[in-house]
Amino acid sequence: MTMSPRFLCLVLALQPLLPFLLYSQGREIDLGAITRRGEASESRPVAVIASDERVQNLLRHAFNAHGAYRVVGLDDADFTFRFTVAGERRVRVDIESGRPAETLFSREVEGSSRNNAALRAADLAVSRTVQNLPGIFAGTIAFISDRSGPSRELFQGDLFFTEVRQLTRDGAKCALPSLSPDGRYILYTSYHRSGFPDLYRVEVESGRRAVFAGFRGTNTGGVWNPRGDRVAMILSGTGNAELYVSDAEGGNLRRLTKTAALEADPSWSPDGRRLVFASDAPGRPQLHVMPATGGVPRRIPTDISGYCAEPVWNPRDENLIAFTIAAGGRFEIALYDFEARRSRIITNGPVDAIEPIWTRDGRHLIYTERSDRYRRLMLLDTVTGSKAPLHDRGFGDAWQAAYAYP
Repeated sequence: MTMSPRFLCLVLALQPLLPFLLYSQGREIDLGAITRRGEASESRPVAVIASDERVQNLLRHAFNAHGAYRVVGLDDADFTFRFTVAGERRVRVDIESGRPAETLFSREVEGSSRNNAALRAADLAVSRTVQNLPGIFAGTIAFISDRSGPSRELFQGDLFFTEVRQLTRDGAKCALPSLSPDGRYILYTSYHRSGFPDLYRVEVESGRRAVFAGFRGTNTGGVWNPRGDRVAMILSGTGNAELYVSDAEGGNLRRLTKTAALEADPSWSPDGRRLVFASDAPGRPQLHVMPATGGVPRRIPTDISGYCAEPVWNPRDENLIAFTIAAGGRFEIALYDFEARRSRIITNGPVDAIEPIWTRDGRHLIYTERSDRYRRLMLLDTVTGSKAPLHDRGFGDAWQAAYAYP
């Protein structure tokens, strides 16, 4: 059993230092009739039809990957989602149900591209047919890949890898991206400037970047708070990896921990008032929580594994934290419930499941599936347990996802 990549990255780095805008119009008929048809835990049959074959293939893949839906033929569907391309960046969605079919909802959506508009339209279909659940399809992701060569570079794109851009070409290791809530900026760790980890902030649209934290020692693990005005990070300028918080520009730096242990993997609570992180103070990595303004860290009694790391706080439910554990000779993703005070494993092998990150609905996780031969990003529905790859093997390896819904 080896360490997870995030914690191992920090340990190895320390060794030498220790000695879209939406446009809508149209009509809605009895929306309550849609949302009352079922609960979020149900997997409902839907037909997905589009006027453009490529859009249709994309959206059928998206709905099948969601977990709350099964794409079927017209005769077997509870709902029919019709998508009509109305322009280069415009798509209309119509939701139909009944025999004969009645149009319950119709709206036209604008996006940054045809695919983005289609995914935004599909998100409207989700929000109208699964109660209290926002869509996730039009979210943006950042991730690490070595598809362009031996170096590990930073990439950004849509959730289903139809529009992907390479943002760095440094020939050096990049790691641990974090997207700002508005999707405009990415924080990431890179070794290219000094040979040691520094934190960078890159503007997605222009590609302009600057050092965000380049202090003596290691600078890594930067993550935005839900409002995008504060950043938590791990710095080792004092000789030990500690948790710090700064403003969105890297200023007003404040140290939160002072221990002999290694801290890693900070994540913000939905209200931005607390931080969860991993610390090996108990001897091996375990989860701890503390106020984002400082205080005494408190260990979370996960009671599920001797190795718990990479925690991420659910953005809609403050009681839930997803994290990586060592179990059965591999790594799995688990959930801890503060209210129930218990943990449960939500993946089931046979390869490693690591690096979880929530999508905006608080229902889905993106995680890395890792074997001896490949690494790929997966979408996991924590309600039904269904999972689906976000890209095919032809793309190459991808890992360490970040997610935002601009």
